[in-house]
Amino acid sequence: MTSPLVLAVPSKGRLQENVHAFFSRAGMPLTQARGARDYRGALGGVEGVEVAYLSASEIAAALASGAAHIGVTGEDLVRENILEADSRVALLEKLGFGHANVVVAVPQAWIDVRTMDDLDDVASHFHGRTGRRIRVATKYVNLTRGFFARYGIVDYRIVESAGATEGTPASGSAELIVDITTTGATLAANALKVVDDGIILKSEANLVASLTANWSGCALAAARAMFDRLGAEKRARTMREVRTRFASCDASLVEQAVARYRCVAPFGGPTSSGMLTLHCPPGTLHGLATFLREQGASMVTVGPIEYVFAADNPLFEALEARLG
Repeated sequence: MTSPLVLAVPSKGRLQENVHAFFSRAGMPLTQARGARDYRGALGGVEGVEVAYLSASEIAAALASGAAHIGVTGEDLVRENILEADSRVALLEKLGFGHANVVVAVPQAWIDVRTMDDLDDVASHFHGRTGRRIRVATKYVNLTRGFFARYGIVDYRIVESAGATEGTPASGSAELIVDITTTGATLAANALKVVDDGIILKSEANLVASLTANWSGCALAAARAMFDRLGAEKRARTMREVRTRFASCDASLVEQAVARYRCVAPFGGPTSSGMLTLHCPPGTLHGLATFLREQGASMVTVGPIEYVFAADNPLFEALEARLG
């Protein structure tokens, strides 16, 4: 079977820039043959991949339906837009960008509301006093319902927000909101505060695989190659190469270095000429260099690593496990 792997990525904005940088670091630049207005593209260096440029919410829908095999989107959109998400997609890895928290925020004037239990009391009192349920403006309907249910809050109704959610309490169309925030500055500017235990989800961009897509042999091969490169770049990013030479060096010295400084000896002990190569986390470099010189090394060099290809392929193994 020759059907390609479909990789869904954001079509615009800061998230698109981060995704382009993410794949480029691994030697797989995303290309659009007809420029930025082209909603189909290719992944450099890997055959059998078709790139689909979609909005963030469209990516979640494409993964759920199986129209895309792999996508990059926020966990908030996965949890909100995909019913029983864990049975339909696999969140393979957090990518370290696109951070945003989904939170419950109330007016700062509500000085007695600090927790969700306080909010439950206010909602019940509001209902009893006015005969109406307190209104919650949000785009995150499913996440809100699930979170409020966990706290036993029932005296509320959702007002679906199409625009700037943070402005709805001031306009009088809702009493409180559920929305995403990064720094909290926008909420504060609209005289809102986050309830102390009101963080529904700490979200960030994820590499997500569809469990409902048609995983042909071509798609699996492309995923293996893509994940191999991503894994090699990730290993390299978290390590530095340390090289030195000893007049005499035994296995015990290498074992001490590995145990004390969390490094690895990728090629085993020193060569017959006394050369030793270690891969070490940046945070332990100076301690390792000091240790090696104390053991007789006259010079220690440190350099960046571009890629570290290993026998294992953790991302692909995680995908295989979920596909069964």
